Amino acid sequence: MGACMRVAQLSRELHVSADTIRYYTRIGLIKPIRNSDNNYKEYSEQDRKRFQFVLNAQTLGFTLGDIKEIIREASKGKMACPMARQILEKRLQETEQHFSQQCAMRRHMKNAMKDWGKKPNQEPSGYEICHLIEGFNESY
Repeated sequence: MGACMRVAQLSRELHVSADTIRYYTRIGLIKPIRNSDNNYKEYSEQDRKRFQFVLNAQTLGFTLGDIKEIIREASKGKMACPMARQILEKRLQETEQHFSQQCAMRRHMKNAMKDWGKKPNQEPSGYEICHLIEGFNESY
């Protein structure tokens, strides 16, 4: 790998689209230099490592806003790990809550499918669109 890479090379190395790299560059997560000879943006090894950090953080559930905060903290020379721990704890709580809600929805869907298996299809009448949905009882 050379000292500087263009978008295509970086995207191949990191297995992401060039558009993804361009987007993260546009929002300021990565700050390549512009080659004065050809006006192309060139990415350094440090940019590649920063991008890998962003990808790893996203895999852990950090949002781009979270990642910007962590990078901002580190760029001030402060330890970013305490902030990362705090944010990850919050994201884990949110994920647990979402998972619980999804489990409840899955249970409702399974119960509705079981109940609907016993009911015939019907033509709409009056204000009724689909009697199966309108007759759905959340307390299944």
